[in-house]
Amino acid sequence: MMRSAVFVSALAVIRAVGGQMPPAPIGKLVDIGGYHLHLYCTGKGSRTVVLSPGAGDFSFDWYLVQQKVSAFARVCSYDRPGNAWSDPGPQPRTMRQEAYELHVALQRSKERGPFVLVGHSLGGLSMRVFAQQYPDESGGLVLVDATSPDTTLSLNGKLVHMRELAKTRPIPDVQTVKTSSPKLLSDDERRKAINSRRPEIHGPYDRLPAEIQRLQLWAQSLPQAPQSVDYLPEELNQLYERSMATTHVLRDLPLVSIIGMIEEPRPNDVSQDKWDALFREKVDQKRAYRDLSTNSKVVEDRIAGHAVHLEDPETVMIAIRDVLNAVQRHTRLVP
Repeated sequence: MMRSAVFVSALAVIRAVGGQMPPAPIGKLVDIGGYHLHLYCTGKGSRTVVLSPGAGDFSFDWYLVQQKVSAFARVCSYDRPGNAWSDPGPQPRTMRQEAYELHVALQRSKERGPFVLVGHSLGGLSMRVFAQQYPDESGGLVLVDATSPDTTLSLNGKLVHMRELAKTRPIPDVQTVKTSSPKLLSDDERRKAINSRRPEIHGPYDRLPAEIQRLQLWAQSLPQAPQSVDYLPEELNQLYERSMATTHVLRDLPLVSIIGMIEEPRPNDVSQDKWDALFREKVDQKRAYRDLSTNSKVVEDRIAGHAVHLEDPETVMIAIRDVLNAVQRHTRLVP
C-alpha cells in the first residue's frame, strides 16, 4: 500500500516494543489548560476534518482513512485524555467535557473551521455534542456507524436501553484541572492494571500496517485512570429527548450517516433471535440520523460491519469528501 510522505516521516520515529513508550508522539501535544491532548494533523486545506475514535480506540486507528483524506484536505485525529499520549484530564469524563477539550486543542493549534466532524461509534455522539455546543464552528458531520442515544446494550445478561438507566441528576459543567484534578492510579494500582492486561490484535485491526499495530499493543497496555462517576446514561437521555422535541436539531448541516450492514458476532448471553432484532433496531436508528438535518443522506455499506473505517475506508473517505464539498460550495448532498 502506498503511503504519503507525511505518514512515512511521522511513523519513522516509532520504535514501540511490547508496551514501551515510543520516543515521541506521532502528532503534537497541545496544552489545553495544564494538561495535554495529543492531536495528529496531516494534509492541507482551507478547513480541517476532525476524526473522533470509538470508545477504547485511539487516534492512529483512523490511519487508513486519514491517509486517504490527507490527499485532499487538512485532517486531524486525536486521543482522548488518559489514552495513548494524551494526559489524564479532569473528572468526570463526559462527552460535553470531551467536546470542550477538543475545541480548545483545535483553537490553540490554529486549525481552521468550520470543521467537518467525523465520529465512529461513540465518537459519533461526541461529534454530535461538539456540533451542538459549537454550531458556528461545525460545518458538516459524518457519522460512521455511530451509536444511537437510544442504544440497547447487553448488561448482566439483559438487553437494556442505556438512557433508561439515567438518574435524576444534572450533567456536570465542563471542568478544569483547578476545579477537578485528574484521578491518577497509585503505583500499586498501576502495577496490577499492567499485569492484568494482555494486549492483542484482533480483526479488523489486523488490517492496519505493522507499525500501527505495534502502537495499538503499546496503547492497549497502558493502565487506564478510573472514571469517578459515569454520566453516559444521562447524556444519552438528554440527546434523545432533544432530538424527539426538536425537528432537524442540526438544521441544514451537511450530514452523512454510514451504516455497516454486516452483523457483528453474537455474544454468548444473547439468543440469535434477540441479536437479529437488536441489529435491525440499530440499523433503523442509524437510518433515522437523516432526520437530524434537512441536508442529509444515509449510506448503507454492505461490505463492512461496525468498524467501517477499517473494513471499508474508501466509503468513509468518499463521505468526508462529499460533506466537505457541500460545506465549501454551500450545496446540498446528493442522495
